Amino acid sequence: MNLRPKHYVGLLDRYRDRLPVTPDMRIISLVEGNTPLIPLEKLSREAGHEVQIFAKFEGLNPTGSFKDRGMTMAVTQAVHEGTRAIICASTGNTSAAAAAYAARAGVRAFVLIPEGKIALGKLAQAMIQGAVVVQIEGNFDDGMRIVKEMADAAPIAIVNSINPYRLQGQKTAAFEIVDELGRAPDYHCIPVGNAGNISAYWVGFSEYAGIKPRTAACGFCAEVCRFPQPAVTDSRPIMLGYQAAGSAPFVRGGPVEHPETVATAIRIGNPQSWDLAWAAVRESGGWVDECTDEEILQVQKLLAEREGVFCEPASAIAVGGLLRDIARGKIKPGSLITCTLTGHGLKDPDTAIKQSHSGVLRIPAQTDAVKRAILERM
Repeated sequence: MNLRPKHYVGLLDRYRDRLPVTPDMRIISLVEGNTPLIPLEKLSREAGHEVQIFAKFEGLNPTGSFKDRGMTMAVTQAVHEGTRAIICASTGNTSAAAAAYAARAGVRAFVLIPEGKIALGKLAQAMIQGAVVVQIEGNFDDGMRIVKEMADAAPIAIVNSINPYRLQGQKTAAFEIVDELGRAPDYHCIPVGNAGNISAYWVGFSEYAGIKPRTAACGFCAEVCRFPQPAVTDSRPIMLGYQAAGSAPFVRGGPVEHPETVATAIRIGNPQSWDLAWAAVRESGGWVDECTDEEILQVQKLLAEREGVFCEPASAIAVGGLLRDIARGKIKPGSLITCTLTGHGLKDPDTAIKQSHSGVLRIPAQTDAVKRAILERM
């Protein structure tokens, strides 16, 4: 007897009626999803205009980033099709997720990373989980080009966001936000790198509103997910995407040949989901803007010190861009706003330590010495 468990076992089980999941599939899951929607109470008050800001903290997925949502669906489909190996290009988080889900499935993972352009926390994950790590003398965009060529030459499944099953898994974050709030937010803010996530969220918000989005992704959605389905909400948010100033092709209007930013997760100059992302922004009435590295790091520290939320630099850009747009009067007063924090701060501990100016106190192992040090700083 195959009874469905009563406890939470992952997003493919929770939302199987809205996903391309069939009864004969072997589900490859690490019990991802169901991440918290954290109210940023202090930042909401300080921003003024009676806004309410919530952080969808995707850093609490099993491998520490939102990539797990797409990877559980992509790897489940790949295994269902009989694939014995998967491949991806990555700035770090995709490689970590691919390695983990490949290990779970019992298939081989090959990950291409740019030389010297990956945070050590992410590299460690891919290595310890058994992936074959290939470091190329080039950037992410070079890796993506090679991966697409490899898929034509070998029986291997690409699990980057050009794989439509990735976006199907990632759209469930939008479902969770609506389920938690009981409505769609007025605005949703999100980092933009390869641009698959903003595309996936828009599909998710649209599907929950019972509206077919005018994007290429919806054709796939309609075919495999029996769209349309009953609406859960009657509205969709305005989508706001934010990029790092040194890696902002959407702001520049075209590819950036040599992207540079401290936010390594979004250091991508030629996004693969270009058309889908623009469709999401324009259809929702939103916009794309940029933040400098200095602004990104300031907000990363602000979130940690003021709200106790430790996210990686690329995540902080969603909140940084929002706070600036509130100050500029671009956000309607009284709005309900959600921000996706894509990855955990422990993905890139070196960057966090470098900007923690207080350092570590070194004092004798004596009670009086410790007492003095504490009292001086109270």
